[in-house]
Formats: sequence, C-alpha cells, structure tokens
Amino acid sequence: MKKITLLFVVFTQIIIAQNYTEYTTGSATDISTNHEFGICMMGGASENDDAMIWFLNKANGGDVVVLRASGSDGYNDYFYSDLGVTINSVTTFVINNEAGATNPYVLQKVANAEAIWFAGGDQFDYVSYFKDNDMEDTLNSFINTKRGVIGGTSAGMAILGGAYFSAENGTVTNAQALSNPYHNRMKLGYNDFLEIPFLEHVITDTHYDDPDRRARHAAFLARYATDNNTRAFGIACNEYTAVCIDNIGRAYVYGEYPDYPEFAYFLQSNCIDDFMPETCVDGQALTWNQGGEAIKVAKIPGLYSAENYIDLTDWSNSQGVVWENWSVINGVFSTSSTVNPECDLLSVTENDNLKVFVGPNPFQDVLTIESQLYEFNVKLYDSFGKLIAQYKNLSQIDTSSLSSGLYFMRVSSEGLQETFKLIKH
Repeated sequence: MKKITLLFVVFTQIIIAQNYTEYTTGSATDISTNHEFGICMMGGASENDDAMIWFLNKANGGDVVVLRASGSDGYNDYFYSDLGVTINSVTTFVINNEAGATNPYVLQKVANAEAIWFAGGDQFDYVSYFKDNDMEDTLNSFINTKRGVIGGTSAGMAILGGAYFSAENGTVTNAQALSNPYHNRMKLGYNDFLEIPFLEHVITDTHYDDPDRRARHAAFLARYATDNNTRAFGIACNEYTAVCIDNIGRAYVYGEYPDYPEFAYFLQSNCIDDFMPETCVDGQALTWNQGGEAIKVAKIPGLYSAENYIDLTDWSNSQGVVWENWSVINGVFSTSSTVNPECDLLSVTENDNLKVFVGPNPFQDVLTIESQLYEFNVKLYDSFGKLIAQYKNLSQIDTSSLSSGLYFMRVSSEGLQETFKLIKH
C-alpha cells in the first residue's frame, strides 16, 4: 500500500511539472508595496534597459511574475540584479497548457505580484492558455483592481490590446492581409481578453523593422473598424524600441535614436465622419483610402531619455512626432507625410455660465456633481465617444462597475453644456 501511495505522489508531481515549470529568484516571502499602474511594451528583440528600469520601479520593490509558454529563467537575474533596481523576487512560470495557467498556486502568485511581464513566443499559446478561464479573471483583477504594472515583448505585447491578432493559424504577411482582409490567417479577437486602460480599441504589433508588418497592421485596423463599426487604433514598436504608458495615459518612447532607427508607431482611423474602409470584404483586396488619409500615424523616435510621447487620452497631444498618412487602394499600401490631425475623441469645451463641478478627478467608485442648476442632464461616454450611461438631476453617480481608464462627462442645461475629461483609477 505504501508503494502505491508513493507512486501516486510521484505521478502527481510529474503531472504538475508537465503543466508548468517554476523558477524563483529572491525572497520566498510575499510582500505588498505602494506600487503604481503602468504599461510597458517592447518590439521583440533584446530589452531596452531604461524601459525595463521604468517597469521595475513601478513595482516599488515588490514581486515580479514572468509568464511565458516557452524558454526558461532568462528574465530572473536580469530583473532581480542586472538593472540595479531593488525588488523582492522574480518568479518565472513556463506554462505548458491551460491546466498550468489555472493552477491555484500559479494564480495566487500572479495575484500577489506587483508587476507582471509576458515574454515572447507564440501569442496563440497565451490566448489558448490564459483566455476565458481563471487566469484571465486574475489578470484583469490585477490590472483594474490592484492596479499593478503590466508589460510584454513580441508575443507578450501582441496580446495586450483590447483587440489582438491571435495567430491561431500562424502569422500573416502583408500580401495575404491586403489581398483578402478575411484571409484564414487573419484571426482577430475583439474586446474579450485583457482589459487594459488606454488600450481598449487598440491592436498592437511588433518587429516593425520587418517590412511585412505595417501594411498588415493597417489591415488589422480595417477589420476592426469594419467588424465593430467604430474607429480603430494601433500601437507598434521597432524591435529595439519600447513604449511605456503611465497612469494618466501618456505614452513615452524609449530607444537609441539617432544612433539607431528606433521608432514607435501610433495608428488611428482618420477622425472624419466617414472613416470606414471603402472595401473590406472576404475574398477581395482591401481598399481603405479616404483621399489618401485613411489612417493617421504618429511616428515617434525612441530617445535614451524617452522625452518623446503621445497622450493616449486624445491621441493628438504629443512631442517629437512625425505624422504620416497611410492608405490602401486595391491591396496596394502607401504612405505620405502629413501634420497632426488633432483628433480629439470628444471636444472638451468650457462654459463659465454653467458653473458645474465634477469630481474627484481622478475618481474611483463615486463621481459627485455640484451645481446650483435646478434641472440638468448628464451623459457619460467612454474614451472613444460611445455613450455608456445618462442621468437626470443626479448629484452622485456610482462608478464602481466601470473599468479603469478615460471617460468624458457632458452636463447640459437650458441650451448650455460643459464636457469634463475624467480618469478612473
């Protein structure tokens, strides 16, 4: 009987080992710190040290968890000791299947972390193992309730957008995407996985040094706009470039420009009434032209100091940006230079006669409206101008069900109105 019991224990350990492998560096005792929210995304080659220091500093000495589906412990020493930032521990989990991702021990370590990093590899592994299960719930709670810092490189960056290219049927080339935006390799997911503030309608892409990237990324946005009937957005990095987004939505670009051609790209559908692709159907070449201005692109060189940025609360306010137009006619992709389109998602106007206070800003679970108005109407919009709620003569609004991110509140009365830009933490 003892032999049978021993064999059972050994067999159970083998099963667990096949589901995931753990590598830990540093303290085995969990701690809690005064960490900060942030997003760090990298283009897929070796890491930018300055961006990684930014990422680790957000953890404020806490615990870092690395999630990956291949490889081993390459990040452990790099995070723990090589960058000169004091942290409590680094734990890498190499996840082999959904059972490994949803193991209670793994989930607890993820929940206890102050920083989570997704390594490269095959993004469909992450989608297959982490989506629609307890790991997805744990990650979204970490992002939106605990407000930890999150990031990833290559495949790890590819899954961070509200929309994403899943690579379920393998990668897709420019030629395939442009000749048929519904090619069987154009497998996209929409708003059904990670819920990260400022990335709600964003599709990311990486390895932008590869010429087989920009045009297919345009096709990703065309599909998103067509399938969801809304403007589409994208963020991409050259291989040695990083984008770090702080808790108020300002995206700073790290790189070694001008020593090397290191850029990040911020794509958005043109802010016109008729922004949709002219032809985006299964079996036909893509046309998204709109007078040569279908997609407005902020091309930002990554500096050592990361002084260049774009504000993701309006996708317009920026520094160090070169603006481009991207378009596609009958499957042929082209670019041209342009100027800042100043595409505020909702124009924020001030009206001194209305005399309304809305706060606090940033807010958490309750918004207060203070006014001497006898009657007024309130409309609440998400960051992309979609009406999500409306009220009448209400002085306090319960916002506990809202995800973190940017919102607009429009208060109107007797023909006057005022719009407030608000951020939920």
